[in-house]
Parts: sequence; C-alpha cells; structure tokens
Amino acid sequence: MLESLGSALKKGFDKIAGAIFIDKKTIEIIVKDLQRALIQADVNVHLVKELSDRIKKEAEDEKIKGIEKKEHLTKILHDEILNLLGKEKHELKIEKGKNNKIMLLGLYGQGKTTTTSKLAAYYSKRGFKVAMLGLDVHRPAAAHQLEQLGAQVKIPVFIDKTEKKALNIYKKYKKDLDKFDLIIIDTAGRHDLDKELVDEIKQLEKEINPDYVILTISADIGQAAKNQALKFQEACNINGVIITRMDSTAKAGGALTACNETKAPVFFIGTGEKANDFETFNPEAFISRLLGLGDLDGLLEKVQSAIDEKSQTKTKERLESGEFNLRDFQEQIKQMGNIGSFSKLVEMIPGLGKTKIPDNLLNTQEEKVKKWQHAIDSMTKEEINNPEIIEKQTTRLGRIAKGSGTTTSDIRQLIKQYRILKDLASGSGDLENFDPSQGLNQKQMQKIAKKFGKKMKF
Repeated sequence: MLESLGSALKKGFDKIAGAIFIDKKTIEIIVKDLQRALIQADVNVHLVKELSDRIKKEAEDEKIKGIEKKEHLTKILHDEILNLLGKEKHELKIEKGKNNKIMLLGLYGQGKTTTTSKLAAYYSKRGFKVAMLGLDVHRPAAAHQLEQLGAQVKIPVFIDKTEKKALNIYKKYKKDLDKFDLIIIDTAGRHDLDKELVDEIKQLEKEINPDYVILTISADIGQAAKNQALKFQEACNINGVIITRMDSTAKAGGALTACNETKAPVFFIGTGEKANDFETFNPEAFISRLLGLGDLDGLLEKVQSAIDEKSQTKTKERLESGEFNLRDFQEQIKQMGNIGSFSKLVEMIPGLGKTKIPDNLLNTQEEKVKKWQHAIDSMTKEEINNPEIIEKQTTRLGRIAKGSGTTTSDIRQLIKQYRILKDLASGSGDLENFDPSQGLNQKQMQKIAKKFGKKMKF
C-alpha cells in the first residue's frame, strides 16, 4: 500500500537524522524525493507544490538552530503528510438499542455491494444486531450478490428480486428492520450521477431518514475521486466516504487526498477481497504504517473483526479440560487466516514493518499453514483425537501425506505445534485467567517465551 511514498518518507527522516547540519541542499533533496513519491501516488500536482513550498519555507527558518532544527523539520514533514491525508480519525456514532441506518451510495463498479457486507460484518463482530437491505433494483445481479455475501458473513439480508421500486422494498420490510440495532442499505448505482439517480436517492433518504449517507469510492480512480465526492456532496449531502481497493492500486494517494480536499472524511478503507479486509481509516496510524512503525490499534481491530469470541471461549474450555484436538487446532489456524495475509500482519506489528522479511519466506509460512489444514482433513477421527498414534505408526504418516499432498515432515511439524499449544494449558498455569477477547498479557507472554522460545518456530 503506497510503498514508494512510505519509502520516500523513511529516506527523508533518515537523512534528517543523519545530517550533521540541515542546509538548503539537504532540504532540496528531501523535498524532491517526497515530490516524486507523492506524484507516483497520484496526489494532485498543485497540492504537491503547495506542500513542498510550505516545507521549504519552514525548514529554511534561520531562527531555528542545531538539533532543534532537525526535530522541527521532522515534525513539519510528518504534519504536512498528516494534513494531506485528513489530520484526524473520524468515527461513526452507532448506538446499541437504537435503530441506526447507514445508506451507501456510489457509481457502478466502486464495490458498494461488497462494502455493504463488510460494514455489516464489522459491526456484527462488535456485538450489534445487524441486517442488510438491498435496494438496488436496476442491476439484475445485485440482490443475488447481496444474498450470497449475507450467507458468507452470516447476517440477515432483506431483498425482493421481483420488485422494481426501491421504496416499496423498504416499506415491505420496515417492521422487520425495526428489530435491528443497525441496518446497512445498499442502493442503486449508475455510470454517472444523473438526475434519475439523484431523485431516487433523495426520495429514499426522505423516507428512510438514515443516520449516515456514505459514498463508496474505489481507490483506483485516483484524483477523479474529488469530482465524485463533490457531486455527491452537492446532490445528496453525504456524511463521508469509504474507499475500496486500497490494496491494489498506486492511485490510492490520489483518492485519499482528493477526499480530504472536499472535506468529506474517510471513515473506512477496504484492503482486500475478504470480509475482514476492512478497517477504520486513521491518518496518524496510516503514516505510522507507511514508515514501517506498525499500527497496533489497527491490528487489534483486525483481530476483533476476524476472531469469533464464542469459538475462542469454547477452545479455551477444551484446552483447560484436556479435550483439545487437531480439529480445534485447525479452527484456530482458520481464524488466524481470517485476520489477513502474513505480509499484511507484518506491516501492522510495531517494529516488524521496518524489518525486510523476504516475500518468499512469508509465502512459505502461509503455504505451510495451508498444508497443515489439508493434512488434518485427511486424518481419521481417531487420529484427530489422538495425534500421538500418527507418530508411532509410520504407515499412518505416509497415508496422510499422500492423501493431502504434503510430506511426512509437514505432518510432524503440525503435530509439534499442536503439542506446544496444548502444553500451554496443561499444568503450567500459563493460560490461567486467559481472556480470549483480550489476548495474552505480558506476564503470560514472558512465560511462554521462556518455556517455548526455541520450539515455537515454523
């Protein structure tokens, strides 16, 4: 995500820190690197020029001397990028027990229907009783798509595949929808914001009276996001924006800064295809990730979105009772996979973002975890409940390896990791008072590191 911009910022801060004194030439080099990276990220040229001029003016202030000047220049660089991205985090105020409604708008191809399900899943994981309402009566596949997405995230969907008037669908389900804390509403799109679409949106807004009207914009449109945001703001009074496909485009900087220019706050960003590839947009944390300093709050948010607390409580009980088997271990692996790819997790962990971990190494770890899942699926019920018998009988090892497309070494590693996790709950007390929703505390982590530090290697 915006690698060149992150690289330029890192180089800039390193040059400031390493310079014996800050002269005009040093400032010029830093600004040029930054300009190049911002333009590659599709940020408006005029914005880049304004930002560059402000940095130069502040940095060349002769009243600021020595080390103080280094700190001053570092702060200027950070604050200007922060200002470009939107200064502060904006949050939706959604209350439990109240019938909150969020209406999503957007043109064709911006990921609106997928975002509807992601937003619904996000709040469902946080304890809200959520439903989705499909009011796109113009795109034939819209209702079917929302229905499928609802099944995937296990959230109720209200649609009518035959009705041609969006308002009639809302009226049909109004009493049913009153039972939910939050309704996410998917509306129709168009190739352009024409009069017909504006009239439909205004009619729906008047009848539904949503708490928030949010525009969905794809990051790959870059600076064109500005015109879209302005048009929708003027016609439909949007409260803010959700930017999709932040993971797959060099134009993401253009979309982010364009939205900030229109004073339309970015509430969320979509960072992949999975339901959990969705996060609140925090400009300060975003810069931290660009600099390789991680984003712990963002990581915890992803964990909360991906982990099923009921499942975790059940796992804890099975661990403590000694009933934990390979199928439970497999469930833990699956939930870990829901959080995101290893590469995405690495950039969010403070300290690891700056570490240059080879992509092939990360990919190897992901492949290894996939192999473990296939191996477990190839085992008998007896082997799943008693993995020890697999190691004792090489014929079982061979059969499982052949049936799952893995090696006997893969299966031995799987059993080893399973045993380590099971040992944590048997007699050591390391999982005593463990709350799955909060994770391990520092003392528990230290115990685990001391006991298993050398063993817990993939």
